[in-house]
Amino acid sequence: MKRKNTITVTAAALAIIGTGAILFGTAAETTLAAKAGQIESVPTSYQVPDNLSSTSFLSSTLPQSEAKEESSEKVNYHVSMDSLNTDTPTDVDLTMEEAAGAGAQYLNNIFGLDLEGAYVYMMYYPGTETFPRAFWSGDVLFEKTQSPESTRWTYMVDAVTGELFDVAYGRQLNANPSLGYDKALEKDYSLYADLARTKVQECRLMDSPIERVEYNCQGYSGNDPTITVDVIGQKGEIVNMTFSRYDQEFLGVITDTSRKISESALEDLADEAENVFLP
Repeated sequence: MKRKNTITVTAAALAIIGTGAILFGTAAETTLAAKAGQIESVPTSYQVPDNLSSTSFLSSTLPQSEAKEESSEKVNYHVSMDSLNTDTPTDVDLTMEEAAGAGAQYLNNIFGLDLEGAYVYMMYYPGTETFPRAFWSGDVLFEKTQSPESTRWTYMVDAVTGELFDVAYGRQLNANPSLGYDKALEKDYSLYADLARTKVQECRLMDSPIERVEYNCQGYSGNDPTITVDVIGQKGEIVNMTFSRYDQEFLGVITDTSRKISESALEDLADEAENVFLP
């Protein structure tokens, strides 16, 4: 009985990890889950050196000349707290405006997105059961009204340091491509492996040189079929990169830090669930 329960719990945890890779827009998923009342917040606390801030972290991911330009550039966009936000940042957390500024820089660096005139809706979380780290999430649109069909960019950043957890692009296609599983891609995903390598290198999403790229999974977002690959660094880092199978558009990235936090939390939940079944 114990072995059966262990297998069940472990399989469930692995399924959740796989789903997280398929559903590339973690920030968007978290926002939608919060709106449906499915997110349970849990408190988190950790020590952060005084010299570690969103500005210093961003500067480390960009050349010095670009970092200075990014930090001093003023972009005219509208920032507001999402109407469904229920939690309040602490004194050690970034303010809503600071977190939005960090998100804007990531969007510019990774997607080349200019937020001039954009509407940015922010939500703060002290942590969740499956992601026990305080974070800010941003929902970025170029229309004032939020709707599931809106073209949007989403992100999650560490509430204290501004470190990127994930960033994604969501859209509705003016087409009806097949959302089914493409078996051939599992054997030959070289096109997406090359795209992922280039993107990781261009945006400096990994500290060490790339060792290899591995197939992860396929899925879809709305009517956009997706494929996710894992870019693995020489130090063991893993960055999840998602692209559209329809037109090879880059759709999002989950960072190594985010992956480690999620997997550790799921392992803890699996251990807790196993103990429940112990006689």
